[in-house]
Amino acid sequence: MTYKVLLTREARDDLQRLEEFLERAAMESGDFDLPLRAVDAILTEFGVLERNPFTCRRVSEDPFERELVIPFGKAGYVALFRVLSEEEVVVLAVRHQREDDYR
Repeated sequence: MTYKVLLTREARDDLQRLEEFLERAAMESGDFDLPLRAVDAILTEFGVLERNPFTCRRVSEDPFERELVIPFGKAGYVALFRVLSEEEVVVLAVRHQREDDYR
C-alpha cells in the first residue's frame, strides 16, 4: 500500500522558513549546496510516509499522530504528521530538531 503525502499550509510555510534560514547559512559559510541537500533529505525521508508511516514514533495517545525524524548533519528535522486514512497522510508541521517546538 502506498500513502499519498499531503502538506498543510503551515507545513509548507515551515519548509519555506527552513529553506530561507539555510540560504542565509549557506551565504555565511560558503556551502552553497546546503539548502538543496537539506530539502533533498527532507523530501527523501517523506518517502517513509508514503510506504509505512506507522513505523514513526507516536507523539500522543492518538496512534494516528506521529513524528518523522529526518537526519541531516549533526542534527536534523522533525515532521509532525497525521495518518488520515488508509490512503493519505498529512504533514502538519516541520521543524529543526534544535527548535523548541512546532509553531
